Amino acid sequence: MKTDELREAYLDFFASKGCVRRASDVLVPRDDPTVLFTPAGMNQFKREFMGLGDPSFRKAATCQKCIRTGDIENVGKTPRHMTFFEMLGNFSFGDYFKRDAIHWAWEFLTKTLSIPRERLTFTVYLDDDEAYDIWHKEVGVPAERIKRMGEDDNFWPAGAPTHGPNGVCGPCSEIFYHGDGIEEVEIWNLVFTQFNRVGPGQLEPLPQKNIDTGMGLERAAAALQGVPSNFEIDIFRPMVAAAADVLGIDYAKVKDTLDGVRIRRAADHARALTFCIHENVQPGPEKQGYVIRRLLRRAVLDAYQMGQREPFLHKLPPVIAEAMQAGYPELKDSVPRIQNVIREEEERFLRNLENGIGRLGETFRKTRAGGSDVIAGADAFDLHSTYGIPVEVTESLATDQNLRVDMEGFKKAQEEFSKISRGTAEAADVFALSPLDTLKEAYHHGSEFLGYEGTEAEGKVIGILEQNALAQSARETPGGPPIALILDRSPFYAESGGQVGDVGTIRGEGFEFTVEDTKKDRDFILHIGRVAKGEVDLNATATATVDASRRQAIRRAHSATHLLHRALHEHLGKHAQQAGSKVEPDRLRFDFANPEAVGAERLEKIENTVNQLVMTGSAVNWKHMPIAEAKALGAMALFGEKYPDVVRVVQMGDFSKELCGGTHLDNVGQVGLFKILGEESVAAGTRRITALTGQAALDFVNEEEDVLAQAAAALRVPQAQVGARIAALLEEIKTLKKQATQRKAEPTEKVSVDELVAGARPVNSATVVVRAVPGANPDEMRVLIDGLRRKVKDGLAVLLLSEAEGKVSLVAGLSKDLVDKGLHAGNWLKKVAPVVGGGGGGRPDLAQAGGKDPAKIPDAIEAALQAIEASLGA
Repeated sequence: MKTDELREAYLDFFASKGCVRRASDVLVPRDDPTVLFTPAGMNQFKREFMGLGDPSFRKAATCQKCIRTGDIENVGKTPRHMTFFEMLGNFSFGDYFKRDAIHWAWEFLTKTLSIPRERLTFTVYLDDDEAYDIWHKEVGVPAERIKRMGEDDNFWPAGAPTHGPNGVCGPCSEIFYHGDGIEEVEIWNLVFTQFNRVGPGQLEPLPQKNIDTGMGLERAAAALQGVPSNFEIDIFRPMVAAAADVLGIDYAKVKDTLDGVRIRRAADHARALTFCIHENVQPGPEKQGYVIRRLLRRAVLDAYQMGQREPFLHKLPPVIAEAMQAGYPELKDSVPRIQNVIREEEERFLRNLENGIGRLGETFRKTRAGGSDVIAGADAFDLHSTYGIPVEVTESLATDQNLRVDMEGFKKAQEEFSKISRGTAEAADVFALSPLDTLKEAYHHGSEFLGYEGTEAEGKVIGILEQNALAQSARETPGGPPIALILDRSPFYAESGGQVGDVGTIRGEGFEFTVEDTKKDRDFILHIGRVAKGEVDLNATATATVDASRRQAIRRAHSATHLLHRALHEHLGKHAQQAGSKVEPDRLRFDFANPEAVGAERLEKIENTVNQLVMTGSAVNWKHMPIAEAKALGAMALFGEKYPDVVRVVQMGDFSKELCGGTHLDNVGQVGLFKILGEESVAAGTRRITALTGQAALDFVNEEEDVLAQAAAALRVPQAQVGARIAALLEEIKTLKKQATQRKAEPTEKVSVDELVAGARPVNSATVVVRAVPGANPDEMRVLIDGLRRKVKDGLAVLLLSEAEGKVSLVAGLSKDLVDKGLHAGNWLKKVAPVVGGGGGGRPDLAQAGGKDPAKIPDAIEAALQAIEASLGA
């Protein structure tokens, strides 16, 4: 059975059992701070497990995209470890329980998949007689194929009864497959969450018993296809082959070697990168960005150790999109963007890597020079964090030099960075409750949003959140911390999809509340602000009024982002997908995929296109529809966002159609004026346009006209000639500066090469010249150094200083034989320049620096002499 067939067979089977087929959650959950990436199928149903989720279904089945980073070092080494993988799961939220879960698992495996019974074995928790009896007495599995295991193996969380944490937990039953030439592999885990742990060994039955199962798609596919490794299944073989091909290596010849591990790891990491970047997760210095940067760098370093010196990883996404197209057809549209991001990051890392390998050699030399054979942990971590060289590579290369790494010191240096690379959360955090969860039990559907129809509505106060606790009332407290007022119905738009939250007022009998911001949490609209007058009580009737003029300015900016998106596709191409936005009153920020700067000419065309669309005055319409229908109509979606089953489609004329929950204009003509302020890079392969609309755009244009008028008046030319006049003035200034340099007076104290040689200081057979050269510029000092090199062939170290216009210039040079011995002119200057309040550097044989404290020149001369004497061993 092909992997794609297995995925569909699983979902179809459980749909036939009444489970609602749900789409995979995004890889980075937007509303779950307990995880960096989605690590399991159950994560998107945490609220359903707590009885607080969507009441329209009580059992579900999914194929979830997952990323786990806890075993990165084993990827490619073992048959099963993968960074990105797919997890098949079926779930029950107080509906079916243990008996159905076990019977359905048996039916799916033995009937739907036709796996011979004798190839399956099972484990149950030591004390779970119920699960054992179902497998043995009802299903008919022989006792010798059922093994009872302890809490560390067959309980979730592992070891919970004895070691905790407190909270929801339960026994599990694991299913194993073994076949000809295939070692036993766990393919499915059935978790029966039926207890609440309140203390060591104290398990209380839950009123709602749940089912949470997980079957690794790749593992199960490997078993069904009779291959010993996940990397050999039908969808993964092309990725491994492509990785080997771009590296120019015959995979069959290196499969069982270290290079085979590296090739498999490159294919795995490339797949993880492809899915992450598709969802707009960019390589970066922290959190998810740090993780995927680490994956990319590890793959590039692996290739580097195989002799690859050019970027290669960016060539794999097309193959990955093709292999994964049955489950994820949307990937193909993002391939150009993904390749651009990966290629830029590869190029950047390869530049750093060349420096890192050099730094590694310096670290080895420094260690030996200090009389030690132990590389400091801090040095090893600096190589890891700054240059991307993993510590195991440092260890390996150090061993070749009869050195070792202080791993305790490395771990200590790494401690502060450890959290950002952790891909899963502590089990105790998974089902953490907030005060709003309590409110959710009473108001299951949250707050009703009425803002599409208007800016004022009646509602009832159903919650008062004060200092993260629910309160019965709140009163006027000048200068006090903000609180959140929650209504059952509200016209206030809560910050979402890049659009900022509304502001305004909420009034009721005896109180007035000023809304300073609006957020959303657990389907509740949180009106954040302060009681401006009186006291507000729970269940009070209130009138919520949005600041209408501000809302209108936000609507102008938001509708303009859709027009801008359309214009970008027209002038840049379909690859210019939206990667994020920020919509404020008459101001917008729009991020999009593009490998290079847009350029002034194309920016002007884009701006003109948006304004031409505005002038059509086309109507803006919206309606709700099933997401499948919306996609069939061609509505654009933002990758990396989790959309509900029913979505809102906003259409502008016949030129724009997008999934969007924000507030929009009645017609595009109400945008008024669209003005681009600038364009810049925000990440590899991602650009950002900042623009204004409406009144803000008009104000900006008026200000620009005023400045232009003032400049024209000062230059005494018509406004149309300002640019040409400024260009002419700049050219005139350039000419005058050149003439001034040519007329520069001779130094008041002429210094010759012979004079410098005569004043040289011998240091350990070297000739050292360190002195001030009054009035000389850097070019003249370099000429003197060249003359000294012709006069003194070997062993020459020279550093000259000069003052001009209150600033200090320094130039240093070394003869080739001293450079070959490890001396470095740039490093010499780095020790001297700070004395005169400056800095600089350069090549090993010639370097230049500047300073701003001429009074310290004598001190700098002394520092230069001390530094070179130390370098020469004096």
